[in-house]
Amino acid sequence: MYVKTTKRDNKSGVVRYLHLAHNEWDPVKGRAVPKVLFTFGREDDLDRDAVKRLVASLSRLLDPADALAASAAGQGLAFCSSRPFGGAYALDHLWRWLGIDAIVAGLGQPKRGRHRDVPGIERVLFGLVANRALAPSSKLAAAEWICHDVHIDRLPETSDDACYRAMDWLHQVKDELERQVFDRVATLLNLEVDLLFFDTTSTYFEVEDADEPIARDEKGCPDPGAAAPENTVGFRTWGKSKDSRDDLPQIVIGMAVTRDGIPVRCWCWPGNASDQTLIRQVKDDMRDWTLSKIIWVTDRGFSSAENRRYLRRGDHHYIIGEKLRSGSAQVKAAMSRQGRYLDIAENMRVKEVRVSETERFVICFNPEAADRDAATREHLVTALQEMIDGSDALSEFKRGELRGKIAGKPGLNRFLRVTAGGKLRVDAAKIKAEANFDGKYLLRSSDPDLSSEEIAVGYKQLLEVERGWRDMKSVLDLRPVYHRLEERIRAHVILCWLALLLVRIAETRTGTTWPVIRRDLDRLHIGTFTGPAGTFRRLTDSTKSQRDLLTRLGAPAPKQIVELTPTP
Repeated sequence: MYVKTTKRDNKSGVVRYLHLAHNEWDPVKGRAVPKVLFTFGREDDLDRDAVKRLVASLSRLLDPADALAASAAGQGLAFCSSRPFGGAYALDHLWRWLGIDAIVAGLGQPKRGRHRDVPGIERVLFGLVANRALAPSSKLAAAEWICHDVHIDRLPETSDDACYRAMDWLHQVKDELERQVFDRVATLLNLEVDLLFFDTTSTYFEVEDADEPIARDEKGCPDPGAAAPENTVGFRTWGKSKDSRDDLPQIVIGMAVTRDGIPVRCWCWPGNASDQTLIRQVKDDMRDWTLSKIIWVTDRGFSSAENRRYLRRGDHHYIIGEKLRSGSAQVKAAMSRQGRYLDIAENMRVKEVRVSETERFVICFNPEAADRDAATREHLVTALQEMIDGSDALSEFKRGELRGKIAGKPGLNRFLRVTAGGKLRVDAAKIKAEANFDGKYLLRSSDPDLSSEEIAVGYKQLLEVERGWRDMKSVLDLRPVYHRLEERIRAHVILCWLALLLVRIAETRTGTTWPVIRRDLDRLHIGTFTGPAGTFRRLTDSTKSQRDLLTRLGAPAPKQIVELTPTP
């Protein structure tokens, strides 16, 4: 396809006409003949704006690199390379808008270590954070990505050594960095921190052995100077895995987020740390930030009586999920109380019951979940009945074997009853008791001022932490962790936290998920061209969706010509 020119003589002279044409083979003539697809009209009366719109429209059908190469054709320019630009540009804008660049610069250089002078440490840290959000990889691969696969302003290249030195520095200043970043985010976004949601997860390491045990303080940090250490354990060690990988060493990670899903702070502990004790350290750490009244929202893994007393210190309160099958007297009393449910949403009803002078209990009921629970239980009971049918005719030894097989299936074993004579039966009383729990969960709160609806809605927002864990593991690739040293593992988690912070702010401002934002903005490329006058870098033409995203992020439109280097 090409532009064809035709001429016509008239009284005013020769007139040239422009056409869009392509050649087709004519079997009769035995040669290719031009076929006109579109006529642009007279050359001296050409609508050049319309041609520009057509070229821009056609360019969108090409890969960004091909579009840039096509723009250089016929202009005496050589197209050298093309790199994604939009995603890193948007993240860099948020990084600077939050003032993280100034915070990093204000924290100074490392106070100890072999490499005290880390040039461009702020840019290297941003490059590592952008790598987690855009193309998660190891630090060695991240250095290659920065050098060859992306354009980051004021960071044309780096090395893996620089990345490791920046991580070592980050580990040294992480506490002060987290506090200052939170102050900036809370001010700029006017965050509501009256509710803080906390939860933990674990990440495993595909290594055969756990780390060597060392002395640690009460926060799980190395304490080599301890005279009589009470806690001696390796960082990557065995524990209860939330990824169902109890066979591999792991670490435990905690995160606090606001009701809008903005991550406030993260923590790391050895892999055997217990959820029941971690919440107390988290509360102490947040107290040091001099926040006002906080209502802690956690799941039932943190619901011990000691934790509840600890969370109520000061002017703080809690909303905690309660285990329905814990067997406690308070839970039994709450579930047995009669009363009417209040509809607060299409799939949510709540009922408050009073069984304590100092705490409030709210029963939440989801009709859709109740139907699912009933269907699941019916399926389990049917499967159990099929397994034990005819078991009365078996020998005592064979019935014992069958009993052991069912015991290995907790879902079925829950509804099994063994008679005094050793016969296997379905437990009708257990089925009736379980039906009372269908679609229900129980909340416990110490705040006297919240309504039952606010308690239920507040707890439901705990899903924001779970969404943070999902994104950190699947979008930002928290795992695998390509590090062995404890300091760098902790720094890796901080990098993931910073990346999640930028991602959440981008999603909040645009109303779009990060994978969609990333895919669209990374189609905005920057190309490098050389010619007789020198070298320059030029952006591809931005689309309307890209311009809309940058506008909602508050980022100014990037310059079309980014860099110009004249030939000496």
